[in-house]
Amino acid sequence: MKNIIIVTFISLFFFFLGWQTNDKLFYKAKSESKKDTSRIEQAENLSRYSIEKLSHYLIQVKHLLITDLLTETSKHSSYKFVLEFAPDPEKNHVKKVTGRITIPKNPQETKPAIVIMLRGYVDKTIYKTGDGSRNAANFLSENGYITIAPDFLGYGESDTESSNIFEARFQTYTTVLALLNIFENEINSEKIIARNLNSEIANLLTQRKQVFIWGHSNGGQIALTVLAITSKNYPTVLWAPVTKPFPYSVLYYTDESVDEGKFIRKELAKFEKENQVDLFSFTNYLDKINTEIQIHQGERDNAVPVSWNNEIVMKLKQKNKNVSYYTYKLADHNMRPEWENVMRKTFDFYESKLNNTQNLINQSHM
Repeated sequence: MKNIIIVTFISLFFFFLGWQTNDKLFYKAKSESKKDTSRIEQAENLSRYSIEKLSHYLIQVKHLLITDLLTETSKHSSYKFVLEFAPDPEKNHVKKVTGRITIPKNPQETKPAIVIMLRGYVDKTIYKTGDGSRNAANFLSENGYITIAPDFLGYGESDTESSNIFEARFQTYTTVLALLNIFENEINSEKIIARNLNSEIANLLTQRKQVFIWGHSNGGQIALTVLAITSKNYPTVLWAPVTKPFPYSVLYYTDESVDEGKFIRKELAKFEKENQVDLFSFTNYLDKINTEIQIHQGERDNAVPVSWNNEIVMKLKQKNKNVSYYTYKLADHNMRPEWENVMRKTFDFYESKLNNTQNLINQSHM
């Protein structure tokens, strides 16, 4: 009997000990699970990238380094460049963006303007520096213009982009703002370095009097956002620009994703918890755009519906903005088979703006 009592007592003791231990472990695991979930689901405040706030920042630039010769023809040469800058306007963490710069062969025939070329979407796995703008850049350089086309973070030999997909998007804007900072401010001319190359190349860049912008597809969205941020006069040509409001302009293409957009929708839900999406869409800041714009749109474009640009042109004109609009019945997203026609109109547009600039310069010296 005594032995039975002892065995029973010991069994009860270990039962309660085990129950309490498991209970503690259960609540600890549950608590840690809650903490981990909270950390993972926590949204990031990206309001510093809103159009209004970016308009008050000066994106810090370390230098623009021109390095390797990429291609050379009888009319122009192209080089790789490395832009080192701080893509986050509130942090000093410097990253590098690579890209392609094309320069006319004859310095005496080089126009006093530089064209910033902003490409559309290209799959990272096949992307090479200059893709998406190479042909247009070559045409412009063969006709006297220096062009510069950033790869953007995550592309080419650039540093990695932000793990936050929306910050990665917004840092395409700060990349362009960094380039504008370089070419607009004479104090930054010393930051243009042509390593192991003819110093005349750096001199050509610092002597440019005006900046033009060219954008295709999503590059058009980047261009319009930068125009809204800066409110400055950068004569701009856009080919099939993405002009629907953010974030619809992102969601529209999600069916092309492997997961049919599940990840992007999840990230957008998190983004909207901490950020007011209206503050990030250039369509809400058309009043701030203060330059002449030329838009080209193919009616057989299967990436950007022609109705989008019909609508944005109407809205810009309602705001009394100076915009010219050309549509092409047979043209696709890349303006084929009208490419040469569109390219000629693009060139003529820049020439007309250049002449206006030259007239202003001449009048200022009279």
